Amino acid sequence: MADIHIERRHAMGLAQARKLAFKWAETAEDKLGMECTYEEGRTTDVVTFTRAGVNGELTVTKDSFVLDARLGFLLGAFKEKIEGEIVKNLDKLLAHKDPHDAFEKGLAKHHAAAEKKAAAAKKPATARKKAK
Repeated sequence: MADIHIERRHAMGLAQARKLAFKWAETAEDKLGMECTYEEGRTTDVVTFTRAGVNGELTVTKDSFVLDARLGFLLGAFKEKIEGEIVKNLDKLLAHKDPHDAFEKGLAKHHAAAEKKAAAAKKPATARKKAK
């Protein structure tokens, strides 16, 4: 098994970090097929997530996010790519003045790209050739 450990500091406080983490958990369930459990505590929240090939926890405090994930054999081969994408997206998100807004915009952009790709796949092969 391959392990991923990512820790990032933030300055949004527990209430705002909690909202962002809860939104992440909802998105992980909807888009990635994860099963997530959100446990809210007085000073620390923990999101436990699992699906075939991966399980872990996201710990949320007033000033940090800590992600610990264990990748199964097949996903373990892609550890560096998976970890790199998580780090890139998290750092980009936390660099924004309003991480919640950045998260929503990122989801909208991802959704629009997926719809465009699906629409292109439905076009007949000749139409796709002409479009290129």
